Amino acid sequence: MSFFYDKDIKAKVLDEKSSRKVLAHDEDAMICHLYFEKGGIGTPHKHVHTQICYILSGVFDFTLDGKTERISAGDSVYIPSDVIHGLECIEKGELLDVFTPERKDFLS
Repeated sequence: MSFFYDKDIKAKVLDEKSSRKVLAHDEDAMICHLYFEKGGIGTPHKHVHTQICYILSGVFDFTLDGKTERISAGDSVYIPSDVIHGLECIEKGELLDVFTPERKDFLS
């Protein structure tokens, strides 16, 4: 059991329009807080991890397996393992991503 304090977690700048904080995690699960400026892109990609994305604020065009939907605060997306997905930020916003298992590549 561990506690993770937001004040102690530095955001990793991903590019000029996005950054990420890795919050609570262990080898079985991970939650991340992402920040996007308008026009920010989550480049299409896939991974073995199962993912759930919850929109805290803003508006995003989210593409999942070739289908694009506009989503906003309160919406969520379930992303199965190995499915291509990505997004474009339409209005500045934040989201939470939950992964299982942990994304070890985010820890380096």
